[in-house]
Amino acid sequence: MDEKKPELLSMLPDELEEYMKSIGEPRYRARQLFEQLHRGLRPEEMTNIGKATRARLAETSELHMPTIRKKLVSAIDGTVKYLFELYDGNCVESVVMKYKHGNTVCVSSQVGCRMGCAFCASTIGGRVRDLGAGEILGQVIVAQRDTGERISNIVMMGIGEPLDNYDNVIKFLHLVNHEYGLNIGYRHISLSTCGLVDGIERLRAEDLPITLSISLHAADDETRSRIMPVNKKYGVRALLAACRDYYEATERRISFEYTLISGENDTVEHAERLSQLLNGELRRNGAQHHGGMPIHVNLIPVNEVKERDFVRSDERAIKAFIAVLERRGIRATLRRKLGPDINASCGQLRREAAGQE
Repeated sequence: MDEKKPELLSMLPDELEEYMKSIGEPRYRARQLFEQLHRGLRPEEMTNIGKATRARLAETSELHMPTIRKKLVSAIDGTVKYLFELYDGNCVESVVMKYKHGNTVCVSSQVGCRMGCAFCASTIGGRVRDLGAGEILGQVIVAQRDTGERISNIVMMGIGEPLDNYDNVIKFLHLVNHEYGLNIGYRHISLSTCGLVDGIERLRAEDLPITLSISLHAADDETRSRIMPVNKKYGVRALLAACRDYYEATERRISFEYTLISGENDTVEHAERLSQLLNGELRRNGAQHHGGMPIHVNLIPVNEVKERDFVRSDERAIKAFIAVLERRGIRATLRRKLGPDINASCGQLRREAAGQE
């Protein structure tokens, strides 16, 4: 591949205008190209563009639209899981989840992940490479075109750490929000991070009204460092200080993800510790219902991975954990497991495909 060739799906309209001008085409073609790319069309399928222009595009540019390598559909709730193959043969996963308020797609931002979280299948084997902005966008485009249903919400919780691929992720957000394209509102996009404080600080300065989601999973440095190596660089209190600053700058609610692992972080004592931490660090003067930022904890029973020995918490432990949080004034919800018959959590389909090869 000629590295100097621009990748069409990664360009905003003004960038496409400059590109079209550089190949001797009128600038107005850029909007046509942008709109049709975001509908999932390749240049050779664009009938309102002449053959000579299509040939010029093929000669001078790349298009990294993912292709569907495998698709699983849940017979239980209609969740659709995709294994997407990228232009270089690498694979990532995306999941389309159907809710009453609309369809949500969970997208990947990297091939693999180097964060090393102990309970996560996506990090097994480490990070292979970052995805380009167009490759992230392509997951949304292909999923929408394949399902035939509008996707109204995006969660960046698939394979990879979004803030470890910062520039491409920010470019993707601008692309997917653009009025000429999919036009998905920033407020309908959630970005999940394992806690890269420097990335959170950069994101705060972007002033994008997206929802930030923090993968917390433990309330003390010892436990969190054991299951999440990133905590050795950015401890729990440094992370929550960054969250407090983010909320004060953006006034956007932050959600905290907490994976419940039997015997590791799921006892009543762990719940008390989590309550004390969040109330103490995020709410001024220790107030539970007034002042400071609103706190929402999203509880997720761990997904059991064959390469790991973690076990999901039982129902009694989960209910006891929730009861403690609610008693301490913290809103907590238990994430419903979608697509249980297709193993819809990320990382494992890619691992299976790699094993088959």
